[in-house]
Amino acid sequence: MTEESKRPAGMTGFTIVWVGQLVSLLGTSMTNFALTIWAFEQTGRATDLALIGFFFLVPLLIVSPMAGAIVDRHDRKFMMMVSDLASGVVTIVVLILYATGLLEVWHLYITAAISGTFQTFQWPAYSAAISTMLPKKQYARANGMISLAESGSGIFAPVLAGALLSFFGLTAVFAIDIISFIVAIGALLVVHIPNPKRTEAGEESQGSIWKESAYGFRYILARPSLLGLQLLFFGTNFMSALGITVFAPMILARTNSNELIFGSIQSAFAIGGVVGGLVMSAWGGPKRLVHGVVFGWVLTGLAQSLFGAGQTVPVWLVAGVTMAMVGPIINGSNQAIWQAKVAPDVQGRVFAIRRLIAWVSTPAAQLIAGPMADYVMEPAMQEGGALAGTFGWLVGTGSGAGMGLMMVFSGLLVSLVALGVFSAPAVRNAEDLLPDHEQMAPAEDTSAAPDSEEQPAAA
Repeated sequence: MTEESKRPAGMTGFTIVWVGQLVSLLGTSMTNFALTIWAFEQTGRATDLALIGFFFLVPLLIVSPMAGAIVDRHDRKFMMMVSDLASGVVTIVVLILYATGLLEVWHLYITAAISGTFQTFQWPAYSAAISTMLPKKQYARANGMISLAESGSGIFAPVLAGALLSFFGLTAVFAIDIISFIVAIGALLVVHIPNPKRTEAGEESQGSIWKESAYGFRYILARPSLLGLQLLFFGTNFMSALGITVFAPMILARTNSNELIFGSIQSAFAIGGVVGGLVMSAWGGPKRLVHGVVFGWVLTGLAQSLFGAGQTVPVWLVAGVTMAMVGPIINGSNQAIWQAKVAPDVQGRVFAIRRLIAWVSTPAAQLIAGPMADYVMEPAMQEGGALAGTFGWLVGTGSGAGMGLMMVFSGLLVSLVALGVFSAPAVRNAEDLLPDHEQMAPAEDTSAAPDSEEQPAAA
C-alpha cells in the first residue's frame, strides 16, 4: 500500500476537501461583500460592479478549453491547489494596494481577470474528482454538499465582514481571506484523490493540447441531450444575468446604501441556499433529474421577477430565499446527470467546455445590464420618466426602480426559456437516451463494447 493510498479517501476524504473549500468560500465571500460596498461607495455606478464580474468571467471562459485538457492531463488535487494558491496571491496584492492607499476600482478589474483565469482549473478538477472519489449513488449528495458550502459561507460572510469593517476595516477582511486559502490547501494535502481509469473516450481524445482542448466540443455536439442541457443554461444564464447583475446596486440604491439591509438580504440568499443544499444532500433530487433542472429554472425566474417588483425588505427576503433554495436543486440535478453520463477520464475537458457554453452568455449580459441600468432604465423610471407611467404601479419610481423592472422582465424570460427547451424530446428524455459511463467498457476491453461511447446518443 502506497503512502498516498493510506490518506483519507471516499466520502471521508471528500468531506475533508469540502470543509477546506467551505472555509475558503467563506473568506472569498467576505472579501467580495466588502469590496462590493467599497466599489459602489467610490463611484455609485452599477456599471463598475458589472465590469468586475465581466473581467472575472471573460478570461475564465477563454482559458476554459485548455484548462479542461490540463486538468485531465494532471493530478486533480494539484490543480485545485494551484487555483487556491493563485486566489490567495491575488488577495494579498489587493491587500497591499489598499494598505498603501493605492487601490482603485480599475485595479479590481485586473485582479478579477487573474482570479478568473486560475479559477478555470478549480471547478472542472473539483467536479471530476467526485467521480473518482465516490460511487454514483453519492453524486447528488456530494453536489448538494458543494451547494451547501457555497450558500452556507454566504450566511456568515456578510455578518462577519460587516463586523470586521466596522471595527477593524477592510484590511482585516483580507487577512481572514488569506488564512482561508491556507486552510483549503492544507485540506487537499491530507486526502487521496484517485486518478481516473482510462476509457475509450479518453483514448479517443488524446493528442496535442489543442486537440484535447477541442475534444469537449466534439463530445457535447455528438450528444443532442447534453447539448440541449447546455443551451438551456446558456439561455437562462443570459436572461437571469440581465437582472442579477444589478441586484446589488438596486438594493443599495433603494436603501440609501444601507449596509445592514444589504447584508441581511445576502444572508437570506445564503440561508435559502443552505436549505436547498440540505434538501439536495438528503433527497438526492427528483427521480427524473432533468425535471429538477428545468422546473427549478422556471421557479427561479418567477422568484426573480418578484424580487425586482418588491420594494420592501420582506418581499426581497422571501423572493431571495426562494431563488437561492432552488439553485442547489438545479445545479445538483444537472451535475449528477453529467457525472453519471460522461467518462471520468475526460470530465475535465468536457466539463470545462460545458461551463464555457453555459457561461459565455453571462459576460454579454453584464456588459448590457450596467449601461442599460445607468443610462436607460433608471432615467426612464424616475418620476415623469418614459416608463414611469406604464410600470410605476409594478416597481414604483425613483432610484432603483429601473433596475427592479429589469429584474422583473429578465425573470419572466428565464421561465419562458426553460419551458421552451423542455419541449425538446432530446432534453426531456436525456436520462434515457444517454448511457451511464459505468455501463461502458474500459479502453482495454473493447470486445465488450461494440457500440463506442463516442457515437451520438440515439434520439
